[in-house]
Amino acid sequence: MDDKLKDNRVTRSGLKIDPVYTKPNKNDSMHNDLPGEFPYTRGIRKDMYRGRLWTMRQYAGFASPEASNNRYKYLLNQGQTGLSIAFDLPTQMGYDSDNKIARSEIGRVGVPICSLADMEILFKDIPLEEISTSMTINATAPILLALYIVLAKKNGVSLDKLRGTIQNDILKEFIARGTYIYPPEPSVRLATDLVTHCSKELPLWNTISVSGYHMSEAGATAVQELAFTFSNAIAYVKSALERGIDINSFVPRFSFFFVAQTNLLEEVAKFRAARRIWAKIVRDRFGSGDIKSTRLRFHAQTAGVTLTAQQPQNNLIRTTIQALAAVLGGAQSLHVNSFDEALGLPTEESVELSLRTQQIVAFESGITDTVDPMGGSYFVENLTDRLEKLSFDYINQIEEMGGAVNAIKNGFQSNEIHNSAYKLQKDIEDGKNVVVGVNKYQSSDNLKIMRGQNIDKNDIDKHLNRLYRVRKKRNQNDVRTSLKELEKAAVTQNVNTMPFIIKCVEVYATVGEISDVFRKVFGKYDG
Repeated sequence: MDDKLKDNRVTRSGLKIDPVYTKPNKNDSMHNDLPGEFPYTRGIRKDMYRGRLWTMRQYAGFASPEASNNRYKYLLNQGQTGLSIAFDLPTQMGYDSDNKIARSEIGRVGVPICSLADMEILFKDIPLEEISTSMTINATAPILLALYIVLAKKNGVSLDKLRGTIQNDILKEFIARGTYIYPPEPSVRLATDLVTHCSKELPLWNTISVSGYHMSEAGATAVQELAFTFSNAIAYVKSALERGIDINSFVPRFSFFFVAQTNLLEEVAKFRAARRIWAKIVRDRFGSGDIKSTRLRFHAQTAGVTLTAQQPQNNLIRTTIQALAAVLGGAQSLHVNSFDEALGLPTEESVELSLRTQQIVAFESGITDTVDPMGGSYFVENLTDRLEKLSFDYINQIEEMGGAVNAIKNGFQSNEIHNSAYKLQKDIEDGKNVVVGVNKYQSSDNLKIMRGQNIDKNDIDKHLNRLYRVRKKRNQNDVRTSLKELEKAAVTQNVNTMPFIIKCVEVYATVGEISDVFRKVFGKYDG
């Protein structure tokens, strides 16, 4: 963006817009709380969106790598600035697509990936060195990242050029989402293996995206979303520090993932409080004042749970408000849900409209012209302070229980969320919380049901046939040897499994085969 243009922004009436606004009284503490300065309440960079907009992503994954690849190219051509990959449930749970457990779920909620052959098609003709890729995957995160690493090597892309994020947040799966495989301790070990490996090998990669989104979708309040997210983050930092590595070698590549709900001002305050909480945790609990470690970077996604099948066009307004909350709160990356997602897979038209929502907010709303435009609002500042305090109360309570893992085993976080979800649903049913079109202002004839892209049986058959061909053509001795070496690494506590997973991937071992090694060593967790 041209510096001259940045410095001369005006309103429609020609009124000059300053880069940032503070209280006129220089003795007021608020005056010194500036963007880009600890604790980053007003933003992690001094110029925020005046210097660089957030990354615009649309989460997508279809029944085959081919179909998904086509959607990614379409979105990039429409101006999307980063990819966000959705994987199907078997891939998330470490099963190959021909496993009898997986058959009914192939491609239902994302793309099925079994081996490097699928990954090669998923990213065909997409320049990995030029785009940022986000992968929403947890229990099998080390395997999927290994696939991406090997694909980059095959394409001649230097690993120090790879940019992106892998969710790799297994603890929230035990709390709210359920796609865990192994018990908590070995699950955290695998997550930490990925973090420590990438701290040396993938300097630009976000190695974990600690997620509050799914807890909020399950019914958590804003306070619970913040508190449980940061308690999990504390557990990951402690686990990595136990490996003897410096905090500033890995925490700068931590990122966070929060929901953007419709309650606009509380959400803005939540994001501002989140930056403040993380900065204080890293400095006060872990002793790092490094700016790269104390700055919280986060992705936001609009709230899927708020989308209604009744009067689905209302979802356009909901997601726009939610997008505004994320931008006013200072997100580094944003996904806006499509309005028809309560009815089926989103169409190309609805996905494009979601992307256009972000672009209109960015270029037409004017809210990117000054940093933290809500700063100084009596209400927002008060909410920010209270959310911070209440979140720290929860965090300290969890630490007194022995940390996030112990609290999870005792069911603490899940029970707290269940209670909040029950109250929320009861308030909707009693009419205390209005959901337009659902419990108030209903229409007698609902809009016709829109259908998104259906799952094509031919896509599934093509995908399965590719899996069979891979198993037939690969060197079976190499596969057996690599899986045996991985098993030895897994049973040895102080060995990082990532290099061994990469070796397995290189010889076309499958996601299911690699996961079976870990199931054999660590066992399955039934909760």
